[in-house]
Amino acid sequence: MNPWILAIRPRTLPAAIGPLLVGNILALQLEQFTFIIACTSMLCALLLQIAVNLANDYFDFKSGVDTDERLGPVRVTQSGLLAPEKVRNAMVLCLILALIVGSSLIYHGGWPIAFLAAAAILGALGYSGGPYPLASHGLGEVAAFVFFGLVAVVGSYFLQAGETSTAAWILGCAIGSLNAAIMLVNNTRDIDTDLKAGKQTLAVRIGIGQARVLYQAFVYMPFALIIGGFFLGFLPGMPVLIAGLALIFARRLNNDFSVTSGEALNPLLGRTAKLTMIFSGLFSLGLLFV
Repeated sequence: MNPWILAIRPRTLPAAIGPLLVGNILALQLEQFTFIIACTSMLCALLLQIAVNLANDYFDFKSGVDTDERLGPVRVTQSGLLAPEKVRNAMVLCLILALIVGSSLIYHGGWPIAFLAAAAILGALGYSGGPYPLASHGLGEVAAFVFFGLVAVVGSYFLQAGETSTAAWILGCAIGSLNAAIMLVNNTRDIDTDLKAGKQTLAVRIGIGQARVLYQAFVYMPFALIIGGFFLGFLPGMPVLIAGLALIFARRLNNDFSVTSGEALNPLLGRTAKLTMIFSGLFSLGLLFV
């Protein structure tokens, strides 16, 4: 496989696509909705996700976290497939492209979007790098919840509507929870190697037993949130009903995660990312019938 494809990590991209899809479809019926803004925001999110993946590859190599004992998918820097400088330059290029693409969003959305853009770029760099890497201090799942949940859904809705809504906040929490589950699978797989490298991820801090309990909460919480949102009158019934079908997939994932560890978690990483896309796609489909 092309090393750049490995570096981009396509299996993780649903984490960026899903929340932007929901945020934009939620605003689809608004008079001011434009497909140009929807497509631009999705492209910007994809560039930021790729930049995060490249930064993680580069900074984990430079800090010594990635070694020959790594159980996860191939890291192109650590394995020697790509020179560290090339990965670093590609990361910077993606961030610059994201800023260029996002400049039109900043112009359209004003200072709130400018603030979110600055926070997203700092988050991309600070996830694995900088003086206080979020991933090394148990904050990886928090970052995923905030940036690929709340910021993505609420921000994309705000770009279309010019305001936020309770529905957007509920869905941001729901999809953020699913994306935090992706991060938790990754960190649970790497508990042993991260512990040796001194990387204090959340999974390292709480142990595999509690990580399994937390994963269960992450994959089931979205369904509790949308059902609660429906009964409180913030979400329509059709998308809640259709998205509920994803609960079957979530249950299978939870059952598998509860008895799996180490390298065997690699397939569950991709399947958890698929759950984000399935949930987002089904809810978006339901919104089209409202």
